[in-house]
Amino acid sequence: MKLIFLGPPGVGKGTQAVRICDILDIPHISTGELLREELRNDTELGHVAKGYTSQGKLVPDNLIIEMIKERLDVPDCKKGFLLDGFPRTINQAIALESITDIDMVVNIDAPHDLLLERISGRRMCSGCGKSYHISHLSSEICPDCGAKLYIREDDKIETARKRFEIYEEEFGDILDFYRKKGIIVDIDGAQTIDVVTENIIKNIGGNNK
Repeated sequence: MKLIFLGPPGVGKGTQAVRICDILDIPHISTGELLREELRNDTELGHVAKGYTSQGKLVPDNLIIEMIKERLDVPDCKKGFLLDGFPRTINQAIALESITDIDMVVNIDAPHDLLLERISGRRMCSGCGKSYHISHLSSEICPDCGAKLYIREDDKIETARKRFEIYEEEFGDILDFYRKKGIIVDIDGAQTIDVVTENIIKNIGGNNK
């Protein structure tokens, strides 16, 4: 099964991607993680990419596409894969077509007001690094290790709103691109984690290859 997962910030896309990959026994391919791996391994591609990231610039499409192409050539992708965070542009989507076919695009979505509540209510532990939501907390202290909790910059309301705007700008055309191909399935991300997982499996089950 060759899948692409799309969804706005806070919708739980990463959590679902890990679950589905475990169920289908396919690799979870995150462009962010691939890029970090290239940088850690000090590869030629990593060197070039670092020249952009060190200046706060986006890594060009051609480098991201080359990185994805190399990863999809690894034997563990022969029975399928799940792309998370790619494609981010129409050019990337078109280029992907020349590399491999895609069975289905899973679009997990939910009302932005709900997602904003999820994101802005998230707290991280400065000690053990665990994540919590204020709805399950009685104080700003980690219930596990006792360290102080904090809110990440990305989780602040204004930052989160900006992330939604960027997502709409970046992925609106990509969703249209795949919708025209008839390979998108829309999943309600406002439900519980288990229900969302069940709905994804139910929708892709008949297309599993």
